[in-house]
Amino acid sequence: MREFASSSISLAGSLLIAHPGLLDPNFKRAVLFISTNDAQEGSFGLIINRPAVRTVGELLPDRDLGPLGRVPVFLGGPVATDQLVFASFHWHAETERMECRPHLIIDEAAEMVHDETIIVRAYVGYAGWSKGQLEGELAQKTWLVRPAARDILDLERCPTLWREITSSFGPWFRLLAESPEETSQN
Repeated sequence: MREFASSSISLAGSLLIAHPGLLDPNFKRAVLFISTNDAQEGSFGLIINRPAVRTVGELLPDRDLGPLGRVPVFLGGPVATDQLVFASFHWHAETERMECRPHLIIDEAAEMVHDETIIVRAYVGYAGWSKGQLEGELAQKTWLVRPAARDILDLERCPTLWREITSSFGPWFRLLAESPEETSQN
């Protein structure tokens, strides 16, 4: 499995996993997909393990959306939480990388939902980093980084995704991942 040790490597197509010590409620136990990453331009990501338990049709009841209305909505991050962001995800078998195309307009998302090779998701908000900000957080070990697997967007994995990925970093991380979120539950 490929690891990322240098900030000179683009993290686009990678997962950011919140370090167990990250207590910021916006990102505690979050798994983010990074769609764009540039040390000079900044980065854009979406939290993929926080379903809002709603569909696009429930958020936009006055629109005839067809199959797009059944697309699940996720809490994508703390930026622009008054916006609904559509994104498409496509696995490239030849490069073994997931690609995310965010900021789709509704008509694009409605068209893409018919393509069985594409997964369409909707997000309330997103995560964004300005020039060099994400690189600074990585240097402080705020995030763990992994390439995205093909099945990373499987809806059944959402409740355990952070724990599962964090545990894969070794015994110390497994111990922290298995501990309760609230220490009063110990």
